Amino acid sequence: MERQVRNSAKALIIKDGKLLAVKLDDNGDMFYIMPGGGQHAGELLPEAVRREVAEELGIDVCPQSLAFVIEGAQGEAFHRVDFVFVCEYIGEISGAILQGDTNQAGYVWLDIKTLNKQPLYPSKLRRAIMRLHQGERTGVYLGNEEIGDPECLD
Repeated sequence: MERQVRNSAKALIIKDGKLLAVKLDDNGDMFYIMPGGGQHAGELLPEAVRREVAEELGIDVCPQSLAFVIEGAQGEAFHRVDFVFVCEYIGEISGAILQGDTNQAGYVWLDIKTLNKQPLYPSKLRRAIMRLHQGERTGVYLGNEEIGDPECLD
């Protein structure tokens, strides 16, 4: 069976020098991912990121611009292509019914100054987000995320 490609729209939400991240608990192993998820057929990427953040966190955002594209070509049942959008934080959605993943343990605001030392995945995003936040030029296409990526905890 041929592997499918799956587009995923992710939200880069920064407020007061902190990055909003989904906290996951994998049998006691805690790590973070960007909020967002799979794009539906006929749905534009900005619509997908807004819907996914509302479903996962009960938060309304306004996608501003595409910041990064990163792929996960190995290690999963599908070839993942993540489109990471800078999003303006609008606020919590009153009465939102959350539909998070089964291992989702809430969300946290991670300090961008120490993002390279946080277990945020894909790990290639850590330094790229730090550079973007500092106003440095960054490439949009970050390539393929591989196990043991050197952008980790240095």
